[in-house]
Amino acid sequence: MYLSYGQIDPGFLLVIGAMILGLIASGAVQRTFTRYSRVGTRLGLTGEQMARRILDNYGLTNVRVERVAGRLTDHYDPRSQTLRLSESVYGSTSVAALGVAAHESGHAVQHAFKYRPVTVRNALVPMANLGSQLLIPAMFAGIMFGELGGTIMLIGAVLYGASVAFHLVTLPVEFDASNRAVSFLQATGGLTTEELGGVKKVLRAAGMTYVAAALASLANMIRLIMLGRRR
Repeated sequence: MYLSYGQIDPGFLLVIGAMILGLIASGAVQRTFTRYSRVGTRLGLTGEQMARRILDNYGLTNVRVERVAGRLTDHYDPRSQTLRLSESVYGSTSVAALGVAAHESGHAVQHAFKYRPVTVRNALVPMANLGSQLLIPAMFAGIMFGELGGTIMLIGAVLYGASVAFHLVTLPVEFDASNRAVSFLQATGGLTTEELGGVKKVLRAAGMTYVAAALASLANMIRLIMLGRRR
């Protein structure tokens, strides 16, 4: 046993706390997006039209804008240079749709102009994937192999550190994309103060999901280190 009966594992509490925060953040995104999906804009542009306007403004005429199935499945694919907008964003003229479309366009701009944190994050992807895949096996190995298992856990924690670094670097990437989105929408002058405030709320709620993901990965690494040292 790692702990005596009745003793609380602080590492486990960290993980549970991070999971709860993640659920709260996810719920906030859904509620905020739904609320502002019902609020139209005076500008009257769809998410697809706004994305196209932003991309063309930066000379990114080679980037395609496509519709993708699902809800909040919006993303930019740098490999094919394609901006994919979900069904609830692509053809919608709502405050939420314009905010999300502008945010994802910000990622395309980051990629085109080689925004440094994006380059760092892309370099971390192979190790981050490996570290994530080894997290559970390292925990089981630690339980099964006694003192040697503790060493395996610590090695697993080091490898999982790449995943933690990936999530931490993701934060400035996402916040910068949101800042670019708000700046462009302000510059167009097409949104009212209230509409722009709604965009900021949608993007702020989305940003909290990345904060929660970073905290969850950090909590997992800390717990693995604590368990390894205890073994």
